[in-house]
Amino acid sequence: MRFPQKDDLMLHLPSWLQSVHHDGSDLFVSNPYPRLGERVRVRLRAGVDAPIRRVFVRTAPDGEQAFTRMEPDGATPPARWWQAELSIDQPLVHYRFVLEAEDGVWWLNAAGPGHFDPLDAVDFKLLAGYDPPAWLHETVFYQIFPDRFANGDPTNDPQPHEYEYRGHGPQTFPWGTLPPDDFPFPLVFFGGDLQGIVQHLDYVEQLGVNALYLNPIFTAPSNHKYDVIDYEHVDPHFGGDAALVSLRAALDQRQMRYLLDIVPNHCGYWHPWFQRALADAAAPEAAFFTFDEHPEQYAAWLGVWALPKLNYNSAELRQRIYAGADAVFRRWLRPPFSADGWRVDVANMLGRQGASQLGVQVARGIRQAVKQTRPDAYLLGENFFDATSQLQGDQFDGVMNYSGFSKPLRHWLQGYRQGAWGMNDSIASPQPYPTAALAAGWQSRLAAIPWAVALQQFNLLASHDTPRIQTQVGDNEALHRLAVALLLTFPGVPSLYYGDEIGLSDLPQLGSRGCMVWEERRWNRGLLDFYRTLIKLRRSSEALQRGGFQLLAVEPESIAFARATASQRV
Repeated sequence: MRFPQKDDLMLHLPSWLQSVHHDGSDLFVSNPYPRLGERVRVRLRAGVDAPIRRVFVRTAPDGEQAFTRMEPDGATPPARWWQAELSIDQPLVHYRFVLEAEDGVWWLNAAGPGHFDPLDAVDFKLLAGYDPPAWLHETVFYQIFPDRFANGDPTNDPQPHEYEYRGHGPQTFPWGTLPPDDFPFPLVFFGGDLQGIVQHLDYVEQLGVNALYLNPIFTAPSNHKYDVIDYEHVDPHFGGDAALVSLRAALDQRQMRYLLDIVPNHCGYWHPWFQRALADAAAPEAAFFTFDEHPEQYAAWLGVWALPKLNYNSAELRQRIYAGADAVFRRWLRPPFSADGWRVDVANMLGRQGASQLGVQVARGIRQAVKQTRPDAYLLGENFFDATSQLQGDQFDGVMNYSGFSKPLRHWLQGYRQGAWGMNDSIASPQPYPTAALAAGWQSRLAAIPWAVALQQFNLLASHDTPRIQTQVGDNEALHRLAVALLLTFPGVPSLYYGDEIGLSDLPQLGSRGCMVWEERRWNRGLLDFYRTLIKLRRSSEALQRGGFQLLAVEPESIAFARATASQRV
C-alpha cells in the first residue's frame, strides 16, 4: 500500500492566479462605505494573459446564494479588469469571485485564491450604513504611560504618608533612577502627570503625531491605575480633573486628539462599590461582583485579589458603566473633557465568566452608548488574541493589533516565543518565522474582518505590556527601522510607544515602563529623524492611509507589498 505523499496532498495553484486581485479600497469598490439600498460597483483585476473565460460574483442574499456575471471593464497591459454591481440590501454583504478558466474553476476571497468553494467567514465584506471615525485615517497615535513621561508639578507627587498598600506607602523616586529590587512595583512612582504632558506637547507635535493614547488616569493607588477606585475623577497625583481640562485645551490648540483608557472588566479592591459589597452581602453593589463565599472568596481578574471582576448580569452595574445617561463611558466624552474615544482594557475578557458569557451584549451596549454620545469617537479594545468576532462592525472599531500585526512581525524578526498567564515556561524557538508565515498571519487577520474595520486596527510595535521594540530586536537598529517602516505603511492606524523614537530600551525592575529621557544628548538622533520622516510620509499619503493591500513578493528574508487607491500607489 502506498501512503499519500506530501506533494500529493498539496494543491499547487497556477502562477497566473498571483495576478488576480481585489480588495476593499476605492480602486476596487466604488463606495467602500455604502448605505442600505445603494448599488455598488466592484472590480476585479488580473494579468492580461490570464486564461480566464468568465468571472462571477457570488453573494448570499438572505442566506441563499446568487451569482452575478461580471462584465469586461477594459484591458491595459499588463492588466485587464471585470466589473459588476452589487445591491447593498442587507447590513452585511459578503461576496467572493468565481473564475471560470481554461485550466479549471477557481475562487477568490479575502484570504486569497483557491480551487474549492471557501467558507463565508473570509469573504470580502461591505457594511451598510457604517460610519467610521473619519479622522482616524490621518492619525498617528503616541502612547503615554503618564507616571513615566514628565513631571510637570512636583507638588502633586505621591508621598508615603498618603495611603498604605500591604504595609507600604507610595514613594516618588528621582526621575530616571531605578527603585530597590524589593520595593513593591505598584507603589513605584516618578511623579509624571498631565501637566508634564502639556509641557512637552511641542516635542510630540514636532515628532509628527497628532493623537495621544493615555494609560489610565482615574483615581487608583497604583502607578498603572488599572486598579481604579473612582471612575468619576482624574487621580489627584496626575493633576485632577482640572489638569485633564487643560490638556484638552492644549490639544485643541494643536488640532490633536486623545484616547482615555478604561477598565470595565474589574475595579480595584478599595473601590467603594467593592467595599460596600464586602461589608454587606445584601448591598446593591454586592450584585456587581461574584462571591463564591462571602466575603472571602470572589471572582477576580486572573485570580489577582486586588482586582475583583465586575459582573454584568447586574442591570444597575450596566447603567453605571455605560447604559445610563450619566454613565462613565458617556461622561468623559462630553465637555469639558471631550475625550475622542476609549481604549477598553482586556476587552477579550469583558463580560465573560464561566457559564455567563455576556461579552457580545456588553460590547454592543458600550458601542451604542459611545456612538450615541459622540458619533465620531474611536472605540478600541485590548485583545492579544483572535479578535475577529469583535471586529464585524457591531462591537469595537478596532483592537490593539497584536495578533494581526505585531506578533507575527516579532516572530519574523527575533524568533518565536509564546507564553501565557500562570505558565512558568514558554514555547520558543530562536528560528525566525519564515516570511511566508508572516505574510499568512497578516493576511488571515485582514481576511476575516470587513475592510472598513481593517483600516481602523490599532497597529503597534510595543506598549506598556510588551518589551520595547529596541529590546525586542536585541538593540539591532536596522531591524528597529525595518519594524518602524512596516508599522507606518501597514493598513490600520499606527501607534508609537513613548521613547521608542529615541531608542529607549527596557530597564531592570521597570521593563518597558521606564522614564522618558529628556536630555537630548542621550537621544538617538538618527533614529528620531527616521521616525519623523516616515510619520510625515504616512500623514501625507492617501495610499498609506486608505489604500488597499496586495502582497507582491514573499521571499526568505524580504517581503514586498503595495498600498493603492484610485489616485495613488505606494
